[in-house]
Amino acid sequence: MARLKELEPYLLLDDTAIRERIVAAKRALGERLVILGHHYQRDDIIEHADVTGDSYKLARLGAERTGAEFVVFCGVHFMAESADILRAPHQTVILPDLNAGCSMADMAPTDDVVEAGATLERLGVHDVTPITYMNSTAELKAFCGERGGAVCTSSNARGIFEWAFRQKEKIFFFPDEHLGRNTAIAMGIPAERIVVWDPKKAQGGLTASEIDAATVIVWKGCCSVHTKFLLRHVHERRAEDPGVKILVHPEVPYETVAAADLVGSTEFIIRTLREAPAGSSWAVGTEYHLISRLAKQMPEKKIVVLSKDFCLCATMYRISPQNLLWALESLVRGDVVNPIRVPESTKKWAKVALDRMLQVH
Repeated sequence: MARLKELEPYLLLDDTAIRERIVAAKRALGERLVILGHHYQRDDIIEHADVTGDSYKLARLGAERTGAEFVVFCGVHFMAESADILRAPHQTVILPDLNAGCSMADMAPTDDVVEAGATLERLGVHDVTPITYMNSTAELKAFCGERGGAVCTSSNARGIFEWAFRQKEKIFFFPDEHLGRNTAIAMGIPAERIVVWDPKKAQGGLTASEIDAATVIVWKGCCSVHTKFLLRHVHERRAEDPGVKILVHPEVPYETVAAADLVGSTEFIIRTLREAPAGSSWAVGTEYHLISRLAKQMPEKKIVVLSKDFCLCATMYRISPQNLLWALESLVRGDVVNPIRVPESTKKWAKVALDRMLQVH
């Protein structure tokens, strides 16, 4: 409550005052500070970021800025946790709003995943490698690290899957069923050998024979933004513009992926659009703020959101200029607010899982 009281005066400031004071606070902190901005952040946050990127790139680059004492992560909670796992000992990671979470990460509570793993053990399913998406809690990363598994990103999921199959026969992938399914199908694994584990149902809603026959078990979880991009949106855009190229993120449902021209991570999407020829037309299935920013940066190309609905990440949007300014001015006064600290026991095994990913990548 005390922290909320501190924030209240900032909510009354106009945009110009906020911008000027953020610039002043950054100047006062100098090289002691680095601000990381995820691609899905709004423009009035990105303009103040020292580094922009996806979640893993930012966590890694934040740790590499060894001169920075404070790493202010403008993203969501699991991203700040990853930055804390990888940071140098003298660094402190700060999340301007602790309510900036991730609905996908929340769909795989640690207790539910541990229970699922125990159920597989009871069924005699031992030959399985757990893989967690970067978009998960530090506890799930540690779960994988301690059990011979690894972390993956949307850009290296296939490489991690290939590595996992060299370890054991099956993969248990969480928390995003769509990335898991899309990766497996792209590798030639038949759809019938990919099963969904529903934590709300006994034994994941699966029979022992279904689990035994499965090559990949995917968790019933999803991104609230990317699941909004449907097959009908592809048909609608092609009807409007027969020359349009459909470019989507691998967190979208398989039917949409199958109908798209290109599929890839956030960094892949950005690179593809930047390298595309002038005059080309693109409908992109990912977060609204990123697409809008790219469209402004490349007016010589037609870049639109695949769905005409407003597909923004509501939790990412919680990072506002007001709470960024509050966090920075607090640092100037010597007050560290909203530090993210992963327990050492969790950090140890989570880093093992991240390091395995790096060795494969």
